[in-house]
Amino acid sequence: MIEVHKLTKYFGPVLAADHVSFKIDKGEIVGLLGLNGAGKTTTMRILTTYLPATTGTAKVAGFDVRKDSLEVRRNIGYLPESVPLYPEMRVEEYLNYRARLKGVPRKGRQDRIDFCLERCRIRQVARRLIGTLSKGYRQRVGLADAMVHDPPILIMDEPTVGLDPLQIRETLALIRELGEKRTILLSTHILPEIEVVCGRVIIIHRGRVTSDILLKDMTSTGTILLEVNGPSDQVTNVLKTTDGVDYVTTERHTDSVTRFEIRAKDNKDLREPIAQRIARNGWTIRQLDLRRRKVEEHFLEIVSASDPLRETDGQAVAAE
Repeated sequence: MIEVHKLTKYFGPVLAADHVSFKIDKGEIVGLLGLNGAGKTTTMRILTTYLPATTGTAKVAGFDVRKDSLEVRRNIGYLPESVPLYPEMRVEEYLNYRARLKGVPRKGRQDRIDFCLERCRIRQVARRLIGTLSKGYRQRVGLADAMVHDPPILIMDEPTVGLDPLQIRETLALIRELGEKRTILLSTHILPEIEVVCGRVIIIHRGRVTSDILLKDMTSTGTILLEVNGPSDQVTNVLKTTDGVDYVTTERHTDSVTRFEIRAKDNKDLREPIAQRIARNGWTIRQLDLRRRKVEEHFLEIVSASDPLRETDGQAVAAE
């Protein structure tokens, strides 16, 4: 649905996007992650035909963003970081205007507007002037605008900016729901949102794609977290004598429940043999899982490895 190949964008002497390449398939929800100025918004603006690329190619829904820009726009819904709205228009009036611009047929237009009002939780402000709305409500009006023509691809730049915690939760749930039938590319600075919504993360740093990972693969392979209701010393001995276990560390939680961290040799997944041995001894397993590595840890590793500043004694000093 989205195919980017060696995309480069210069603003005068400044290189904002440096040979960016990635592909996004139908039905994927992909997070674009990076620091301020990394090139996320520039990449999104090229994909939405808002900006031309200096070099490279990009296709959206099979259409070239340079040669077939109108077809690209028909197939995307775009929520920019700063939503451009008409403050003198009422919310429902604005959505009707936008639906007509986007070619939504007259017959089903009002039904589509009603759907967007409900799904974006803005029914209660449908008759209010946009200029009187809070930033959070304006953001949701922008999301409704992006959805109103039912596009197969949604591109969102910071979709939860300005929303309160409840609105953020509702918006993320809506994005997950929309992702069941659509392709979604979104950027955010809030790393937990990436983990909640996205199945894949593309990290851009200094204009380059530095990492492209599936979140389900972000595990510390071979490290197992185990919580058992049983005698700590006996459980520890059983774990240490299990074939393939390298070492076991123990952290007591209560008098009867103990948490263990188990490292396996050769990065093997030993969850099944461990579960079998624990069950044979009649102890209760409260948790058994591979340790999950957070996106934040991976992101900070990439940024820190190439950052010219480092933290020393709590102060940032130049590495030069």
